[in-house]
Amino acid sequence: MPSADLVFRNANVITMAPVQPKAELVAVRGGKVWLVGSNDLLGDVRSSGTRVIDCQGRTLVPGFNDAHCHIFSFIRKLLSIDLSSPSIRSIADIKEIIAWQAQKTPPGQWIQATDYNEFYLAERRHLNRRDIDEVAPDHPVVISHRSLHACVLNSRALVLAGINRETPEPPGALIERDLTDGEPNGVLYEMLGIIREQVMPPWSEEELGEGMKLANRQYLSQGLTSLQDATVVNDYQRWQKFRRFIDAAKFRSRVYMMFGPEAASQFREAGLAYGAGDSRLRLGGLKVVPSSPGGQLYPPQPELNQMVLEMHQGGFPVAIHAVRDSTVEAVATAYEYAQSQLPGPGRRHRVEHCAECPPPLLERLRRLQVVIATQPPFFYYSGERYLATVPKETLPHLYCIRSFFDAGLVVAGSSDSPIVSNNPLVGIYGAVTRKTASGQYLQQDETISPEQALTMYTTNAAYASHEEGIKGSITPGKLADMVLLSDDPTRVDAEAIKDISIEMTISGGEVVWEA
Repeated sequence: MPSADLVFRNANVITMAPVQPKAELVAVRGGKVWLVGSNDLLGDVRSSGTRVIDCQGRTLVPGFNDAHCHIFSFIRKLLSIDLSSPSIRSIADIKEIIAWQAQKTPPGQWIQATDYNEFYLAERRHLNRRDIDEVAPDHPVVISHRSLHACVLNSRALVLAGINRETPEPPGALIERDLTDGEPNGVLYEMLGIIREQVMPPWSEEELGEGMKLANRQYLSQGLTSLQDATVVNDYQRWQKFRRFIDAAKFRSRVYMMFGPEAASQFREAGLAYGAGDSRLRLGGLKVVPSSPGGQLYPPQPELNQMVLEMHQGGFPVAIHAVRDSTVEAVATAYEYAQSQLPGPGRRHRVEHCAECPPPLLERLRRLQVVIATQPPFFYYSGERYLATVPKETLPHLYCIRSFFDAGLVVAGSSDSPIVSNNPLVGIYGAVTRKTASGQYLQQDETISPEQALTMYTTNAAYASHEEGIKGSITPGKLADMVLLSDDPTRVDAEAIKDISIEMTISGGEVVWEA
């Protein structure tokens, strides 16, 4: 009998496989799970060349899979000024930091900052170009909102972007303007991608390399062996960048890369169909981000219907960003249209976020059998804002995860990083408790079990990307992607789940990170 390359013994193995849910030993050979069973099997699989890791009763689970994140935005966050709460409490705090950065940055060079959130600022408002001009008049400055759906530019950055009183809004976007003279006040909605991709200078190779290195370390330290990048500006050039760093083993998490409408033709011309690539980098489906500037859906419903149908006919699943119930309804309508034109199962179209979903809409999604990619860490990090700002009549239908499960839908867990921390254990904690950082609860009747929460970041996330055949459970023949935890999230007190630490991350049978 051949021997294993790597063996984990004395482990509390949660396999996520119904046939063999628990085990003590996992043997790895050739980058894949080879054998799962009891400690008694050690003698059968070990040779002088086998590395044996004694887990001492700690918990081994499948590698975590973040079903909706933004890798390049996370890199930009790591390379930018962090304006997130609680360290930032006011616009005055932001101005002080920008002024400090301006003093040490050569005039004319861009200053970038991320993650401001007006809800947690003393002034309870967005900052504007005048706020930034006061402290950095000689630098173009762009500050992104925590949501990534808004940003603020100072006057110099607005000039470089060609945005002035006469500039029309791009489709689906909004330029906030002064009421007196119509001049842009610096606040832009749904335009951050345009600013970063078309106005700002591209990263140097040195910056990109450093950013990839930092992001790689961060993802692996959180046990994230797989990431599903849901960025609407992803294109063929992005694909090539991922390919370069992944092939050089400088980025070790596996990537399923969705792409935006503008890039669809690029992948067709390159001859890349859905699922193209390999187990390290795989081409995902179309990502669409509808918006409602002025209350009008963009793209309009007929255009959205046609966009979905073309992808549906071409074999690509579609993932549509939908927060408001009106947008969720538009998404359901588009998927129903595609299904009526070309019936049949298998596409696994997705609703990203699906934040507001009252029962009639949930029933439509159930009939469509869509995949829901939701963000349970939002309860912990944004729960106070929801309780303060979401209408009471909407709260019962806000991120209704248990209802999704009860409807028989596949629900995948994610962080929307860099919106919030990409720690999957905070997401599992959020789904199990629906508790905010301040200790308040958000619709406790929508909590789920720890076992269900764990499926969201393993088997269900793998299903969401059509990869359940190769990942998501510790099963012979699947990729040996695993995480060793300090404790068992299905057994500890719910309050302790978020404090469980990652001891070791394994990708393809190789230990890629250790505490």
